[in-house]
Parts: sequence; structure tokens; C-alpha cells
Amino acid sequence: MDPSPALPSAFGLTLDDWIAWAEANGQTKFRAKQIVQWLYEKRVRRWEEMTNLSQSLREQLAETFSITRLPVVRLTGSKDTTRKFLFRLHDGRLVETVKIPANVHFDGGRSDRITLCVSSQVGCAYDCKFCASGLAGFTRNLEVSEIVGQVLAAEEEAGDAVCNIVFMGMGEPLANLTRLTKAIEILNAPWGMNIGARHMTVSTSGLAPQIEKLALLPIQIRLAISLHGATDEVRNKIMPVNKKYPLVRLFEALETWRDHKKQKITFEYILIEGVNDHLAQADILAKRARSMEAKVNLIPYNTVEGLEWKRPSEVQQEAFLAVLKKAGVAATLRREKGHDIDAACGQLRLQEETAEGIIRMAG
Repeated sequence: MDPSPALPSAFGLTLDDWIAWAEANGQTKFRAKQIVQWLYEKRVRRWEEMTNLSQSLREQLAETFSITRLPVVRLTGSKDTTRKFLFRLHDGRLVETVKIPANVHFDGGRSDRITLCVSSQVGCAYDCKFCASGLAGFTRNLEVSEIVGQVLAAEEEAGDAVCNIVFMGMGEPLANLTRLTKAIEILNAPWGMNIGARHMTVSTSGLAPQIEKLALLPIQIRLAISLHGATDEVRNKIMPVNKKYPLVRLFEALETWRDHKKQKITFEYILIEGVNDHLAQADILAKRARSMEAKVNLIPYNTVEGLEWKRPSEVQQEAFLAVLKKAGVAATLRREKGHDIDAACGQLRLQEETAEGIIRMAG
């Protein structure tokens, strides 16, 4: 019998959690290791398939945990091969996840591996003025299993391993820090999904105290800062979080990060015409990037229905990039992927309706 979707998901537990559960139920640590091997290495869909476990244990597991996948409500394909998933959660809420073309890495470089842009919340409370995710406000944090579940579902749809993860989807990842770090443990662990820490990037709008907490996580994940303005004056206009954590506080937190991590920080910078694309901003951005030895990823603004912002001309984009490069900053100008299916940076939005069934739309 299939487990009920109302049961807690098996994909929200770490190996330590499984060991604790096993021992509390008269089982050995070895049984816990067998369970996670079936879940992540063999990817079984029914407890009955775990043939080296006793019948009674399989029945107990089936009565206690669900191993159902996140249902795909819609899968939309872009002409550039970007694919956007719309997943239905256990409470009927919907969340979006994007599979980025294998030949493009999030920082503008080349990659021969699948990159997945993963959501961490339903909606977003931080109200960045250029972003679709917060237009309808914040609903709730995603559970650990819902974060991990996005990766599981994308791998199964692709028929290949996801090797790069960027937590840059819906929501502010560091506002869901406890669940995020537990999900990262499952995604990174050899017993779990075995995705290298250096292939996982957490993006934040600038939650300084949480950056300092994340710096203490004992794996070498990467950090991207959604900067989008080189001065407090500009950031205050488009990023309300800056009023709570202005740039001086943010950069204090980044110093803490650098004390604990080896990877370079990336500054994400969406170029918006007449707002933050002035060359004076480029000069200040270059100084800030050099102070952190950070890379800069420039992203021309992607259209969001209901917002009036515009992207600068390509001439202005290139001029902004030239200022950074002349100053010796490692910088890229990323051309959007998935723009035609509203899957590009800043375009993921909260979907309120409850969808039934699975609708697949070929790209």
C-alpha cells in the first residue's frame, strides 16, 4: 500500500535522525544506513522495494513516513532548453524551480553539468522592488523535505544527476536557515545526494546575522550576495532589507564569512535603467568587490508583469562591465536564460491557485 502523503516525508531526515529513529524502534544503526541507501542511491518509490529489510520493519516505515515525490503540476520548456517546474506542496501551495541549461553556469561561465535553481520559501517577505517572488507576499517556509524534493524530482525528470545547486529561487534562503542547512546536509552527504559543497551556492539579499551563522556551517558552500546597489541610497530604494542591514553591517558579516570560507563571494547585480546602472555606481561597486576579492555577476533586468522597471541598453551594460574590468574585478555579464517562460532571474513568483493533476508542456 502506498504511504499517505499526510505522513511526514522520509526525505526530511538526516542519517543521524534515521539512526535515532532506528534505535528508538529496536533497530540497529546498520538498518538506518540501509534505509538511506534505498532512498538516495537506489531511489525506490515504495517501502516494499526495500527487500533487505524485514516485512515488519517495512510495514512500520510505511505507516510512519511518506516517500512520495513532489507532484509536478506543470513543466514548462524554454526555447533555450531551460525548464521550469511548478510543484504542488502537501498543503496545496505551489513553488517554482528552474533547471538551467547544462552549458551555462549561474555565474556566467561554462559548465557541462545540470544546474538547478531551488526555492526555499513560498513567496518572499523581503519585497525587493524588482522581483516577482514577493509581489503576493510571504506564505511560509519550505520544509527540509520540500527543498530536497525539488532536487530529487529534477534529477528524475532529467535522467541525470544535478551537480550544481543555486538557492536563488523563490524566497530568502537565510530566512529559512535551520531548514536550509539541514537540507544542505542531506544534499551534500555521501549517504544522501552526494552533491559537492563547492557546487552549492546560497544567495541572500543581505541578512547579516544569518550570513555569520551560515559561515559556521562546516562545509565549504559558496555565497552570493544580491547586492543590486553599490550605495545605501540606491539599495534603500529597491531593497528594503538594506534599511535593517545597511552596507557597513553587511560587509562586516562578509568579513566573518571570509574568515571561515575559502571560496570567493559573488555579488549579483541586476542592472536597472536609471536606477543602478550609472557608471558612478560601477566605480563604487568595483571598490567594494576588490575589498572582498569578490566576483561580480551583472544581470540585465528581466521583465516582470506589473513592474515598470527596464533594462539598460546593451551599450550601457557593456560600459558598466568595462568599468569593473578596468578596475581589475572579475566580472561577467549574464544573458538571461528562460526569459520566455518567466524563469529568468527575478521572474519566479508566488502561485496562489491549487492545481490538480500533472500538466506537461513541451518546450
